[in-house]
Amino acid sequence: MKKRAHNRTNTTENKVDSESSGADSKLSRRELLKMAGVGGIGLLLGGTSVGSLLSATSSDSSTTNSLPSSTEDKVSFYGTHQSGITTPAQNFVCFGAFDLTTTSIEDVRKLLQTWTKAAAVMSAGQMIGDMNDNLNMPPSDTGEAVGLSTSRLTITFGAGPALFDSRFGLASKRPAAFPDLPKFVADDIQPQWSGGDLCVQVCADDLQVAFHALRNLTRIARGTAVLRWTQDGFQRSSHADPSGSTPRNLMGFKDGTGNPDANDKQKMNEVVWVQPGSGTSWMEGGSYMVVRRIRMRIEVWDRSNLQDQEVTFGRHRTTGAPLGGTDEFEPLDLEKRDAAGELVIPATAHSRLAHMDGKVQILRRAFSYSSGLDAKTGQIDAGLFFICYQQDLRTQFIPMQKKLAATDKLNEYIVHVGSATFACFPGAREGGYIGETLL
Repeated sequence: MKKRAHNRTNTTENKVDSESSGADSKLSRRELLKMAGVGGIGLLLGGTSVGSLLSATSSDSSTTNSLPSSTEDKVSFYGTHQSGITTPAQNFVCFGAFDLTTTSIEDVRKLLQTWTKAAAVMSAGQMIGDMNDNLNMPPSDTGEAVGLSTSRLTITFGAGPALFDSRFGLASKRPAAFPDLPKFVADDIQPQWSGGDLCVQVCADDLQVAFHALRNLTRIARGTAVLRWTQDGFQRSSHADPSGSTPRNLMGFKDGTGNPDANDKQKMNEVVWVQPGSGTSWMEGGSYMVVRRIRMRIEVWDRSNLQDQEVTFGRHRTTGAPLGGTDEFEPLDLEKRDAAGELVIPATAHSRLAHMDGKVQILRRAFSYSSGLDAKTGQIDAGLFFICYQQDLRTQFIPMQKKLAATDKLNEYIVHVGSATFACFPGAREGGYIGETLL
């Protein structure tokens, strides 16, 4: 039986992080503007200390601090796992990597505690703090999300490898499953898109809602952490594609067809979530994130004929089906040959190499990006902001990327220019905080 596409590419969070997939059929003015086009954004940083910014939570905020939002638009922040990992992918991402400016572990603890409160408040559709009506004080919330729904906002936090250096006494707690990535063949990794002590992945169905969350978390961090780099991303909106089919990347091909089904809890325990007995108890229920900024050589790709493009991916562009097949989700027939005895899915095709042996899987959560023109070349700076989650970098992403980097025909048209990895903490309980198991 053919599975519906959204069951494979738009997955469902555990019950503790559940939300409805229903959508209002009426288009609001804001949604029409969003569909008309999205420009680049930059972070405007205000000055508010960590200790004083938050004093209200969703349970005690006043009516004037409430943002109108339906239950269906909300994703619970608290739960066994962090939201934003197996949550059905939203329309937009605002990603921020941070460098800590302190050497005090207590400062890091306070930051994560304050970030947790702020993330829970924003995920519940509330404004941050109780200083939003005092004319003599800077508002504790920047205000651009007032009147907007929560738009399925999720906020996901992680710790980079650098957090486990000598500054905070955490070196012995670095998981073996979280090594530094090797340099892959043809990488052109640039520091302005790489690294970070901490990360915040903000996803939402409205870009302004996502920007608001990252902006306010950045304000909260001032004095303890500063932004190292940011990246915005997008995919087709739920209004543009109500069926929830597999998103297409900027090369025009479906991206994420081979994702494991995140509705399958057993599969997620096998692929994504760190399990008891892993040797790193503080990461049980968490997951390891890889982020790669992949620049597409758009101009070269656009001059390639369709046959070359399909041979590169090993799939038909229109349907997403494997070459020689008719259905997007049918298994890859890696042994099938044509009348001349040639492999139907070439040995260098991206889909063949990414398939590995059929057992090594990762959970992709990728978005497209467009950052205007490259001032040096005059070409479009656009591509894929690749994010994936797994249990162990050593046995999942690293061997897969080594294989792709060596012989993937797609490398003729792409280059990896940014790279970062993060240990995404287990979920937080109400009254606790993200990163509590580590700190």
